[in-house]
Amino acid sequence: MAQYFLRRLLLLIPTFLGITLVVFAITRFVPGGPVERMLMESQMQSSEFSQSSRGSQVLSAEQIDELKAFYGLDKPVFEAYRDWLTKLVTLDLGESSRYFLPVWELIKERLPVSAFFGICTFILSYLVSIPLGILKALKHNSRFDSITSMLIYAGYALPAYVVGIFLLTIFSFQLGWFPMGGFVGDDFDYLEGFWPKTINLFHHALLPLIAYAIGDFAVLTMTMKNSLMENLSADYVRTAVAKGLPFHKAVTRHALRNSMIPIASHFGNVISVFFAGSFLIEVIFNIDGLGLLGYEAIVERDYPVVMGILAVTSILMLVGNILSDICVALVDPRVRFDG
Repeated sequence: MAQYFLRRLLLLIPTFLGITLVVFAITRFVPGGPVERMLMESQMQSSEFSQSSRGSQVLSAEQIDELKAFYGLDKPVFEAYRDWLTKLVTLDLGESSRYFLPVWELIKERLPVSAFFGICTFILSYLVSIPLGILKALKHNSRFDSITSMLIYAGYALPAYVVGIFLLTIFSFQLGWFPMGGFVGDDFDYLEGFWPKTINLFHHALLPLIAYAIGDFAVLTMTMKNSLMENLSADYVRTAVAKGLPFHKAVTRHALRNSMIPIASHFGNVISVFFAGSFLIEVIFNIDGLGLLGYEAIVERDYPVVMGILAVTSILMLVGNILSDICVALVDPRVRFDG
């Protein structure tokens, strides 16, 4: 097993290099980089004071070359990527071309927000999906199964951002039960005590959490149900019942553990819950998390922030895949990683 995971860890290196190199090259060929954006903003500002000529040159050619050199845009793609990778090895993610701050400082500032939503979504999804999937399998074709399946399929068919817009429109704009956005209220820092702050936090976070969790909730519930139904119809379960083992014990002792194998393959996502937030959901609810930071970085062509977020999320996702393999091996005794 040790050799298997050692090979998987070594495989992370070329996979990470491939992901980051492709995105890095795309950022170089996409028009409207940071230098072009600064030129456009300078021209727009100068047009407010001068109406004499059409788009007069604000910066000289030498100044433009200096800006390209400052952002590393004067080098070929592979040479610039090598320089970025060299800094990454020293844990230097560069400096934002929009905020003029270290990228890691920006990520660290938004990390607690995304961690909160990611962890809450992960816990809620599994705490509700697994019992509901078991109950649906045991009550297959019942009225309860039919009604819950309709709701689950409706939730799965609707994109998370559509659900977010619907919730925001009905419960915030029309009914006024929840705030229109934000992670916490404006008076959060002035509240005293644990419970007032907790209530304020979840009052703002409830609608985004529903939008976050609805997709994973539907997939996990149906995966749990289908897996348990498959195992309940297997020969080893029927044999155990025929030998006198009570049905509920056959479910808990035999079928349930094997049914958890597909669910265990998702456990590795726990390591990437910090970045589980959707870009569009955080934009809709105006939540200052990594999703909103990444969205703004793409719109503003803030490539150092884009690459910094990509580097961190790629590493976590790749390590999460290995963690999923470990979880499957712990649940399924048939899995061996020899050879």
